[in-house]
This record gives sequence, C-alpha cells and structure tokens, in this order.
Amino acid sequence: MHDLIIRGGRVVDGTGSPARVADVGVSDGRITDVGDLKGEQAKQIIEASGALVTPGFVDIHTHYDGQATWDSRVAPSSWHGVTTVVFGNCGVGFAPVIPEHHVRLVELMEGVEDIPGTALHEGLSWEWRSFGEYLNALEALPHDIDIAAQVPHSALRLHVMGERGAQREPASVQEIEAMAALAYDGIRAGGLGFSTSRTLNHKSSRGEPIPTLTASADELVGIARGVGAAGAGVLQVVSDFADFDAEREMYRRMVTESGRPLSLSLAQARPGNSYRRVLDFASTMSSDGHPVRAQVAARAVGVIMGLRCTLNPFLTNRVFRTIADLGHDQRLRALRDPALRADILRAQLSSTGRLLDRFDLMFELDENPNYEPTIDTSMAARAAQQGQDAAEFVYDLLTSGDGETLLYVPTLNYADGNLDAAREMLAHDCSLPGLSDGGAHVGTICDGSFPTTLLALWGRDREDGLPLEYVVQRQARDTAAWVGLHDRGVLARGYRADINVIDHDTLRLHRPEMHYDLPAGGKRLLQRATGYLHTFVAGQETYRNGSPTNALPGRLVRGPQALRGRMGS
Repeated sequence: MHDLIIRGGRVVDGTGSPARVADVGVSDGRITDVGDLKGEQAKQIIEASGALVTPGFVDIHTHYDGQATWDSRVAPSSWHGVTTVVFGNCGVGFAPVIPEHHVRLVELMEGVEDIPGTALHEGLSWEWRSFGEYLNALEALPHDIDIAAQVPHSALRLHVMGERGAQREPASVQEIEAMAALAYDGIRAGGLGFSTSRTLNHKSSRGEPIPTLTASADELVGIARGVGAAGAGVLQVVSDFADFDAEREMYRRMVTESGRPLSLSLAQARPGNSYRRVLDFASTMSSDGHPVRAQVAARAVGVIMGLRCTLNPFLTNRVFRTIADLGHDQRLRALRDPALRADILRAQLSSTGRLLDRFDLMFELDENPNYEPTIDTSMAARAAQQGQDAAEFVYDLLTSGDGETLLYVPTLNYADGNLDAAREMLAHDCSLPGLSDGGAHVGTICDGSFPTTLLALWGRDREDGLPLEYVVQRQARDTAAWVGLHDRGVLARGYRADINVIDHDTLRLHRPEMHYDLPAGGKRLLQRATGYLHTFVAGQETYRNGSPTNALPGRLVRGPQALRGRMGS
C-alpha cells in the first residue's frame, strides 16, 4: 500500500531522459517506484493520463528573507510548481544582526529589493542575532514549500564594521577574519552559501550604495575561504561587470582558494553579446575543475508600471505628483478630469524620467501577457497608429476602465528586441535558471513566474525552443544539485516526493495583480498560472488546480542534503 500513486502521466524525470508514460509511487514522503504500478494500491490515487509529471522545481535566487518569517505561504513561487526556494541572495538579508542595525538592514532590503519598509518593520520579529538563530526562527513556522537561506555579505559588514562597513570603507585584516568566521558559523548552522553584490543598481532606501559595492578582493576571497573551511556552501555574486577583466581574477581566487562553487548573475544589459565573456569564463573555470555557473533569466527582466504600482509613466510629472498620494479610486477620478488631464500632459513635456518615458519600449500586459512583444505593439507605435501623442495615448489607456492597466518595459535581455540572447544563455552548458527574485521588487517586477515561462515559452511555444526534458532538468535536478540538495529534483526511487502534475497544453500565465496583503497593508504584485493540476511537497498535496490545500509540509533545509532512504540501500 503506497501513500500516493500518480498513474499514467507523461513523466519527465529531471535527468534529461526522454519523457515516458509511467506511474509514480510515493510512501513516507519519498518516491518508492517509477514504472508500471498496475494493480498496486494507494491511499491517494491521481489519474494523470495526458498530463505532464515533473519533479518539483528548485528556485535558487529568491528574496523571501522577511516573508518566510511571518508567512507560511511562499507565494508567488509556490504557485508556479516551485517546491524549494533559496533566499539570502545579492548580499542582503537579516542576520547576523544587533538591534542597532535593524533599521539599516531594513533600508537595504527596501531599497535593493523594493520590499516596503513598513511591511518589514511590522513583520520582522527580530528574535535572533546570529545567523543560526535566524534559521531557528525560520524553522519555527511551517511553510507550503521547503526554504533555505544564504549568509548575506551586507549583514556581515555591518555586524563587524558598523558604520564604516555601511560607508564602504576598506576592511582590515582582522575585520576580514571576523567576517570569514561569521560566514563559517552561518554555513555550519545550515546556510547554503554566501552572497554579495557589486552593482550600482543596489542602493538602500536612503539612496546609499550597498555596503559591499567596493569590497576588496582580499575581503571577498577571505570570506570565501571561511565558507570553504566549513566544507560546504556555494558563493553567489551579482555585478555590473564594468571591468570584468579585472574582476575575473578575483572570482578565480574565490573559487580556487575556497574550493567552493561560484555563480554569477548574468543578463544582456545592452545590445551585443558581452555576456559571452562571463559564459566563457565559467566554461574555462569549470573545465579546469573549479565549478562556475551563470545564473540566467527565463525571459527579459522587466519593470511593470501602473496606477497601483510603484512606478507609472507620469510619476515625475510635477502636476501628477499633486494627486499621487490619493487613494486609487480618488486618484482615478481626479485623473479623468479634462482640465487636470490637460495640465498633466502639458507638464509631461518637461519630464526627465528616462525609463518612464520609454514609450517605444513600453507594452501593455493583458490577460494573456506576452513577454516577447514586437516593437509595432509598443505604446509609441500604437499611439502613432491612432494619430496621438504617445504620452496622451498612455494616459488614456491607464485611466480607462477600472484603472488597472499594466505596462511592461523590458530592461534586461531585450536589447535586440527579442529573447534570442536569453535563449543562448539558457542553452549554455555552464548556466542555470535563476534571477526570479521571488518575494522581491513587489511593486515593480513580478518574475517569480520564471519556471512557468521555462515550461510554456521555451518548452512548448517558441519555434526554436528548448527540449522540455532539458528545461525540467535545469529547473529541478541541476538547480538542486548546485546548492547541494542531492535529495530532490529527480523522479526516481529514494528521492523526495516533490512532484508536479501539469496540463502542459493549457499551461499559461495570467496578468499580474496588485494585492495588499503584506504586513501593515503593504502591496505586492502576484501572478497566477493555469495548468498546475497538483503540486506535492514531501508526498503531501499542497496545491490542487492552483488553489492551496491545508497541508504545510515545507521545512527549513539546513545545509547540503544527500540522497537517502533509497530502496535497497
């Protein structure tokens, strides 16, 4: 008697092997068999004929550092077949910490990851100081999926250096040793790795650059050695790669002197293929026995604008700002006043917002969002077709209906007006899908749905797509193994029963929607999908047809996980 049998589905098992029709048996939270289980019985039977059966997805680049301490539902990731998330990326997080640094760490997360500071101030209990105590707080709350955390560099700098660390002053030898010791302690307590940021895009809500921006090679290599001394853990870096020739030696030292694998966040920032430098570096290092991977996105990284969002095309308009703080309904009524409309459009001529004015690269997101739009559907093109000024056209679109129109401006991976660069990066031997930023940028970006894009766009829709078996392998086994979780990501005997049953033919994304369900009424964009029939975590059904069950089997994952409970072992 099995606990669960999923019968007759098209199994894509996460290894890259061809799809096959098979049954999947589960007992005690682990897979007991994949094959012909005809005649065998189970407490729960799912008839999956015609459906796709995959491992649960592992998302290694999220920012649920705060949300996971107060919310049992790790949405939106858990709505998209994800059964394990890793946060603490980009060098931001909430431990180790002393009370004097609470505000600083909140300001960093608010500024870098666009999570409302009011929500963080109200939601965080701060019942921890050490990274291990932070993990204990995460462990105390049940979740719908498994969670894991990394040690963030900014918290280390503040903890050891105080205001000097915040102001990006050089660390002394003793301070580097102290940060390395804290990183060691964090990995030994159960952290999956260490992360840092070297990008000018990452600023606190005060507008200050992230404390780690100019950290020296000696500092980063020293901390990496501390991770290596713990005998586990990955290294994660986000950078502008402004001088990659100079940086690559530092990355080489981090990997070779620590013995730990390194991933570098990678996207196409401008026309051309400069991203290939990073891919070539990863290939060279990996072929020499020093694993390096590029974390890449499933589509363009784009900003979402709307009257409810953090950004809209008129945000910097001096007349619009006089009514910007009104509630949505009151603001919408004001915007429909012809006199105010005329004043705002006149004032828009002097607007200086570069991103906000990119009407030539601004597209409407409708109920069936298209993340590879053509230029002839841009706001500028549609306005020209109507014989209108682009700003006037966008104004009328935003204020139509219930005022819920969303506009999308792809900022990365779209410099050529298509996703060809994204495809090249996804198909590279030394890349991994990542960068979804689940839980972050809640008022401007909604990319926690990247796993659904992988399956629907790349595994089905695009003419030059990628094999379905490949994208499942990448988002399940390969991401799991990269961070040391060798007990999941594969449908085979002995592995954790993290499983998706998917109607692949109808799988699609819906338009993002604004919700006001964060602490203190904070807002966040969430995006649902149709097509996920069943999601199981450790053999318990957590979602059915996109709706949650009462099961909360998710747990904190402490450190690397080996395959165990294998039949016959």
